[in-house]
Amino acid sequence: MEKMGAADAQIEDLFVSKKPIKNPLVPIGALMTAGVLTAGLVSFRQGNSQLGQKLMRARVVFQGATVALMVGSAYYYGETFRGSKNKK
Repeated sequence: MEKMGAADAQIEDLFVSKKPIKNPLVPIGALMTAGVLTAGLVSFRQGNSQLGQKLMRARVVFQGATVALMVGSAYYYGETFRGSKNKK
């Protein structure tokens, strides 16, 4: 078995020192998007095209909000990580 090299040790230190960052709103948004999509597809299947169209528009709104949350949290936590890195 090989010994860990200097680069491997640095990578290991990075993973140990960095706390896992989770944004609970992103999975909730993804589930809501999937739920509205499913309801819209069921509505189309049953022949209610007006409700199906409204649900598909709602899906686009939920999907956009979820993507915005992902980008916003990545930007926020990226700035936080860079800021803590510069302080050391």
